[in-house]
Amino acid sequence: MTLDRAAGLTETARALAAGEVTSRALVELTLARIEATQGSLNAFRIVRAEAALAEADAADRELAAGTRKPLLGVPVAVKDDMDVAGEPTAFGCCGEFPPVAEDGEAVRRLRAAGAVIVGKTNTCEFGQWPFTEGPAFGATRNPWSTEHTPGGSSGGSAAAVAAGLVPAALGSDGAGSVRIPAAWTHLIGIKPQRGRVSTWPRGESFQGITVNGTLARTVADAALLLDAASGNHPQDPHRPPAVDASAALGRDPGRLRIALSLKPPFTAVPARLRPEVRTRIVELAERLAALGHTVEEADPPYGQIGLTFVPRATAGIAERVGEAPFPALLDRRTRDAARLGRLLGGAPLRAARRAEAVLHRRIGGFFTSYDVVLAPTTAAPPPRIGALLELSGFATDRAMIAACPYAWPWNVLGWPGVNVPAGFTADGLPVGAQLLGPADSEPLLIQVAAQLEAELRWFAKWPSPPVTARSAAV
Repeated sequence: MTLDRAAGLTETARALAAGEVTSRALVELTLARIEATQGSLNAFRIVRAEAALAEADAADRELAAGTRKPLLGVPVAVKDDMDVAGEPTAFGCCGEFPPVAEDGEAVRRLRAAGAVIVGKTNTCEFGQWPFTEGPAFGATRNPWSTEHTPGGSSGGSAAAVAAGLVPAALGSDGAGSVRIPAAWTHLIGIKPQRGRVSTWPRGESFQGITVNGTLARTVADAALLLDAASGNHPQDPHRPPAVDASAALGRDPGRLRIALSLKPPFTAVPARLRPEVRTRIVELAERLAALGHTVEEADPPYGQIGLTFVPRATAGIAERVGEAPFPALLDRRTRDAARLGRLLGGAPLRAARRAEAVLHRRIGGFFTSYDVVLAPTTAAPPPRIGALLELSGFATDRAMIAACPYAWPWNVLGWPGVNVPAGFTADGLPVGAQLLGPADSEPLLIQVAAQLEAELRWFAKWPSPPVTARSAAV
């Protein structure tokens, strides 16, 4: 048989288990697609060609022996903030980094599920911004329009999946860094409950606001990768009760009370929802109402939640800068954020961490009236390449908040959120919507996303093929 770029994670795993294709053939195809697009999309920082082929051969031997694992032989990618044994973890920074000795826990679990890690995808410096550009690797481009960013900071993973280079990828989300690029590349992006997917060798990443999540073209594929990557290292401080994301797909969520929240949460600078994005979100709300859900406009009681985000985010950057082997090569905005983080790293940080429990109670009370929040993922379509790259720190913050004011509160709360495609602007640029829930609500959010997917079939729409004819199928 042939497997083209439309074959997702679930279909690829099935074809491998059925003996319809070999892992080596799939990995060779994947490597050819990456090579063909690296000059145009630039999705990967590291391509593990030789190692991935060796792992594919080992997977084929296991398959031939009758071994079955959820992702045995399937090629996937991970973001370059995750440790892969034998590879450096530069996290978007300039300089030569030494290879790490061990896989991070999320990567270890993907390997235990049988996945072949074909490479590490590009991310901006320490994952700070909603664009994936920098002097360390250049600009990663959006498959839907190569003049625009795929978003950030998991922009390389999003570009790789959206272009069909890999069927799914891991990213990380500290202020929307899975959901924003998913929105801007027409993907499903799951930001799970804090601790669902381990960030070990860090028990917490960026003072607990950053979690690892999944990007895929379908809800089933994003859920399958989430199940494969989920679990904890023995020393993880956050260990939520296990959920079966894939099993949720077959269940009807029933009639839900859905809050349509269009007002941006607290921001220090103005943020306005663009009319072309608002229209797409309202259309999605109308679709949910047509499915039988009760949908009404209502905003969670965020209050001054932004005051709790800044100390955690900047203290996290200060920690990373303190470990950086080449601090002089870091972006000036990174160094400035680290200085602020050092100032806020004492009493303000402790107060911000304590405030989380208060926020859980207050915003948790909102979920006695509503089951799910539907909100824009971003306020604007993806900006052009270079639009934010050379700005000052303050100007970058203003532009970032104006474009992306909606995602970060759920990082403070540590609760799940799922981006779903919401359509396109008149210029053909993708935009997305978030389904947001309280603690451990991934199954419910996945059920709602699957309902929408069955109606809208967003996975059937693709960007123009960025791959060469010779690598189109096996």
